[in-house]
Amino acid sequence: MKVRQLAVFIENKPGRVSEIADLLGRSDVNIRGFSVSDTADYGIMRLVVDKPDVARAALKDEGFTVREDEVICVQLPDEPGALGKVLFAVSDAGVNIEYVYSLVGTAVVLNVSDADRALRLLEGRPVKLMSQEDIAKYAT
Repeated sequence: MKVRQLAVFIENKPGRVSEIADLLGRSDVNIRGFSVSDTADYGIMRLVVDKPDVARAALKDEGFTVREDEVICVQLPDEPGALGKVLFAVSDAGVNIEYVYSLVGTAVVLNVSDADRALRLLEGRPVKLMSQEDIAKYAT
């Protein structure tokens, strides 16, 4: 199961992240998780949302450059060490974890170099692999 993530390229100036959040809210899109990284000149806002098609269209209509990627979302057990165990299951097998960020609650997004292999490695572990439909329904 993979989930669609949107990466929005933005100028590194005050208010750009707020503009995206406001635009998505006005478009009736619920942000389930996000991360923002930046350089001196630009930033990337990664988003997992309940309605990726609506979000992508709204962002493009406002002139934002948007890329879509498939990522893995994992519902972790709410216990110490759970994240480390999942990350080691993937990285110890030689699959590079490019970044990790959290969603609402204990769900996290993993962008890995080999998603299909990582999914196989996570099967049978005490985590719930999340679908796009799970993201749409997800709440704390």
